[in-house]
Amino acid sequence: MVGYAFMGAAHSQGWRTAGHVFDLPMRPVLAAVCGRDRSAVEAAAAKHGWAAAETDWRRLIERDDVQVVDVCTPGDSHAEIAIAALEAGKHVLCEKPLANSVAEAEAMVRAAEAARTRGQLAMVGFNYRRVPAVSYARKLIEAGRLGALRHVRVTYLQDWLADPEAPLTWRLDRERAGSGALGDLGAHIVDLAQFLAGEPIAGVSALSETFVRERPVLSGARAGLSGAAGSAYGPVTVDDAAVFTGRLASGALASFEATRMAAGRKNALRLEINGERGSLAFDLERLNELSFHDHSEPAATAGFRRILVTEPEHPYLEAWWPPGHGLGYEHTFVHQARDLVLAVAAGADPAPSFADGLQVQRVLAAVEESAAKNAVYTPVPPPDAPRA
Repeated sequence: MVGYAFMGAAHSQGWRTAGHVFDLPMRPVLAAVCGRDRSAVEAAAAKHGWAAAETDWRRLIERDDVQVVDVCTPGDSHAEIAIAALEAGKHVLCEKPLANSVAEAEAMVRAAEAARTRGQLAMVGFNYRRVPAVSYARKLIEAGRLGALRHVRVTYLQDWLADPEAPLTWRLDRERAGSGALGDLGAHIVDLAQFLAGEPIAGVSALSETFVRERPVLSGARAGLSGAAGSAYGPVTVDDAAVFTGRLASGALASFEATRMAAGRKNALRLEINGERGSLAFDLERLNELSFHDHSEPAATAGFRRILVTEPEHPYLEAWWPPGHGLGYEHTFVHQARDLVLAVAAGADPAPSFADGLQVQRVLAAVEESAAKNAVYTPVPPPDAPRA
């Protein structure tokens, strides 16, 4: 695994746990983790159960005891590491968003297609597909329980940047992150909309905003942030929030909101899908539940009902706890590792593929292009301002 911070810890949990929960034909072995800071990566290796630590990802992909390379770095290095790993004969799992640009994502897809002819697999890590309730929602839609889709409504709200004095990190630097809330959170909701609907987004209209243009720079982080060296404050070069509408290929309408400035919202990913025969809704903060409405029921008794998604018949639940004993955020990464191991063992194409990641990247690029065109606006003057 390349990278060991927040996502590295989550992925480590997945790799470490999958073989102990599911009956897998192959068991993951945590061979080596890589990071630039020797002492920090060695501490992460000891904490998360990796057998060795490396400080050069090139050395990592040369190791004979590594068959899968998991890329958990900022987006500016995804393409280089993933392509090199595929060319070195490794299977690859890459965190979302797949890349920082459509061109990089296209290069990654080409490398994945070439590697596939040699038997290597490539998967992008959209972990929220692996929430059992979300996977079950997909099954209901596939079974026709909602009929033709009319509306897809998805929001992802966080507040960790609501404080204007929150420090500048790599996620606020366009060169490192590619975009802000759009790529960080918007990538998830675009993928979920397309995954659940089973069809691509065909067009978008967008607005975005950066509410806080400068933030304090942590002294140890200045060298890694463009434009921030030697200054107490550095520029924020990504969006704080993005709002956009879209149309699915079938004609269904979709709306999206992604922000890291929604005070009081910690990790509020919510979706609702309305069809001709029914509706369903999901809230990540109640991730073991799915709300479902069957519109064919008599109006006097019809309404949304709560489905507790903890039965062994539900996706992934056959290996976990008795009904009613819920799972959490970290289990999505266990399911992700499980699915990739099964794909490797069977020689089957994993999902979501790099091509799926490219489709999301194209939507994100279209959102940015639309937002740039819609950026000009006239602020409303305060009530006491003189009129022209």
